[in-house]
Amino acid sequence: MSQRTLFDKVWDLHTVSLMPSGQTQLFIGLHLIHEVTSPQAFAMLRERGLAVMFPDRTVATVDHIIPTEDQARPFKDAQAEAMIQELEKNTTAHNIRFYNIGSGSQGIVHIIAPEQGLTQPGMTIACGDSHTSTHGAFGAIAFGIGTSQVRDVLASQTLALAKLKVRRVEVNGELAPGVYPKDVALHIIRKLGVKGGVGYAYEFAGTTFEAMDMEGRMTVCNMAIEGGARCGYVNPDATTYAYLKDRDFAPSEGDWEGAIAWWESLRSDADAVFDDVVSFSASEIAPTVTWGITPDQGIGVTESVPTLGQMPEADRPLVEEAYAYMDFQPGQAMAGTKIDVCFIGSCTNGRISDLREAAKVAQGRHVAAGVKAFVVPGSERVKLQAEAEGLDRLFVAAGFEWREPGCSMCLAMNPDRLEGRQISASSSNRNFKGRQGSASGRTLLMSPAMVAAAAVMGEVTDVRGMLGA
Repeated sequence: MSQRTLFDKVWDLHTVSLMPSGQTQLFIGLHLIHEVTSPQAFAMLRERGLAVMFPDRTVATVDHIIPTEDQARPFKDAQAEAMIQELEKNTTAHNIRFYNIGSGSQGIVHIIAPEQGLTQPGMTIACGDSHTSTHGAFGAIAFGIGTSQVRDVLASQTLALAKLKVRRVEVNGELAPGVYPKDVALHIIRKLGVKGGVGYAYEFAGTTFEAMDMEGRMTVCNMAIEGGARCGYVNPDATTYAYLKDRDFAPSEGDWEGAIAWWESLRSDADAVFDDVVSFSASEIAPTVTWGITPDQGIGVTESVPTLGQMPEADRPLVEEAYAYMDFQPGQAMAGTKIDVCFIGSCTNGRISDLREAAKVAQGRHVAAGVKAFVVPGSERVKLQAEAEGLDRLFVAAGFEWREPGCSMCLAMNPDRLEGRQISASSSNRNFKGRQGSASGRTLLMSPAMVAAAAVMGEVTDVRGMLGA
């Protein structure tokens, strides 16, 4: 088993006890909740007459179900209105901090916690959302959990978990212009598979990650779960500390140097032992787009849909299913695929740097006829920053819709949905059947810049040609 990795150190520091089942009772330093997976958990507490043990360690926001056009209350969707009312009631009853619409800090749960400095190195973090792995970008160990586990954390501030193995995933070299952290994530998943990380935590390392800013690291850690890993993380460094400095919940000036010394001690040791190590070169990564119905069914934008003979025999039934669902032919070029809807946003790619990169492509161009394109900032703070920089005006002038913060078309829990057989270029994280609201709708995952390129060209396009790369 792994030894002296950041994962091992943080796990050991938060171990409350070893259970007869062989699992570890792990203390959770920060619990993030939203309107979808918390109502049933709070109901379970009421049934048992239990209170929230540490309400100051729980933070709530609303993101999944809120509309991104008209957010006037009550919501037009009665179920969405009932869910937000339930969250308002539960957070008030248990004295839990809640970032509601209009608070100035509302947004997608995995965007608001880092931007406020709630997420810090060495923490254990849990949330009833699979993409909680995002927070590992800071050197935290972050788990997506189910509703019964949300109940457990509310009631005891602990989780019962089996310890994971640790795989070091190294990427070395400089990313070429037009290649982004989203492409790195999709490339890793393509190579290791959607089940390759089962039973593992992924430590992302190497010079490529060292050069990434925090928002890029968050994108890759966000998608660790799509590769089967329970969590993914990057060791904290000067980039981490510069990002956290002076944020709302960051250590105060007097405690800052001590905090850095502590965070540094948590980094994986030079002689750390890993259960597995895999390496990739940044030079082999191109702008990547998914062609199928799982995140590992991806290829470089200049490549063609693989033939059945190119795929491992065990994967062929799913490949044939993907051909049929997506209406793609083996050997078909991805570039030139017509697009109906373009979505820029989500917990994967709804941060300010994502919007800036997409804006570079949109500037001076216009969305193609017949294409619906929209941009959804990941939080109220991201929206405010983007508007201060004039990005909203740039996108609107280019024919994009500028929306209010929320999860939007990442998933079918709000009004932003595909219709019929529409095909979308999406900066989100999942391309499963029906994921974006239509039982027959089709999703192509790609970077925000690639989505912007698809929007203005009306088809899948190699963004490098539009950047002069």
